Amino acid sequence: MAQKRDYYEVLGVDKNADDAAIKKAYRALAKKYHPDANPGNKEAEEKFKEAGEAYAVLSDPKKREAYDRYGHAAFDANSAAGQASGFGGFDFGGMDFSDIFSDLFGFGGGRSYGGFGGFGGGYGGGQRMPQKGATVRINMRITFEEAIFGCEKEIELAYKDECPECGGTGAKKGTSPVTCDRCKGRGKITRTTTSPFFGQVQNVTTCPDCGGTGKVIKEKCPECRGTGYIQTKKRFKINIPAGIDNGQAVRLSGAGEPGVNGGPRGDLMVEVTVSPHPIFKRQGTSIFSTVPVSFAKMVLGGPIRIKTVDGMVEYEVKPGTPTDTKVRLKGKGVPSVNARNVRGDHYVTLVVEVPTTLTREQKKALEKYAQSLGEDVNKA
Repeated sequence: MAQKRDYYEVLGVDKNADDAAIKKAYRALAKKYHPDANPGNKEAEEKFKEAGEAYAVLSDPKKREAYDRYGHAAFDANSAAGQASGFGGFDFGGMDFSDIFSDLFGFGGGRSYGGFGGFGGGYGGGQRMPQKGATVRINMRITFEEAIFGCEKEIELAYKDECPECGGTGAKKGTSPVTCDRCKGRGKITRTTTSPFFGQVQNVTTCPDCGGTGKVIKEKCPECRGTGYIQTKKRFKINIPAGIDNGQAVRLSGAGEPGVNGGPRGDLMVEVTVSPHPIFKRQGTSIFSTVPVSFAKMVLGGPIRIKTVDGMVEYEVKPGTPTDTKVRLKGKGVPSVNARNVRGDHYVTLVVEVPTTLTREQKKALEKYAQSLGEDVNKA
């Protein structure tokens, strides 16, 4: 399989390009390579699809952010990056390009441009095919330690389950949905108009009677009122991976909204909010903290104990260590969510601890030390 080109390269824009520049670049490519303008040209068709895929990602702030961070792997369900980005398994082949063309060229409703069906029977028009259900998104708060080491959480959510009375058909028991009289089961109503860009255009709209399914329910199921689903409560176990960061999400396949026309259920996306820690600060896979050390220990050196996410560790302070010295505790940071057996470091800033109270003997000893340096000590 050929390697995908960089999306910015596909559209011919800089990585810092704003939304207007991205839209302008895609508009030009869409006009140039549209199949109606290049009948039978497979290369133009592929370029048209490639440009559409690039625009679908770069015009969406969240997808663009994921792509900038992980590249094409952000949309690969089998990669760690795809799981971390929340877009793993994003189906480019099933994208509805009617929104894109409506936005760019002012068309309304679904359209099948010149009958070109390279993306699955026209852009948003035609009888509805099986579609994956909508993604359900929720937020979950976890502790700093849970984000570092991972954890398992259990949640309860409202869940649309198949109606046991009608088996999901929405029709009263003993009856079935029938073919729509208005669209004759096609799920669409088509009329032809003329476009200044593409010539003759088929304007495809969803049948208002059947909603595009091609079927209507004469007698609705009293249990689900014709929806085919009932509202229930369901518990899910969520495995939070070690190293997950604030704002990242975990995908639970098949736990979202029901599919349409026999399509699979959508997914559940659990976005995490990590509670701040009173001592540790995190940046990527690195952890930072500050440790106060006595003046004597900084001058003379010796062992100190430093708190890490793994517990207390011992560190040998070198004699004559100045305040604000930074030391690294290798491998005591955050596990990488994208790579196994890779862990960051813990950076500790050592600062001189100034005591607020001293005994008489301690004061005398300190005054004697100061006098030995020729300092004028205020004894008041």
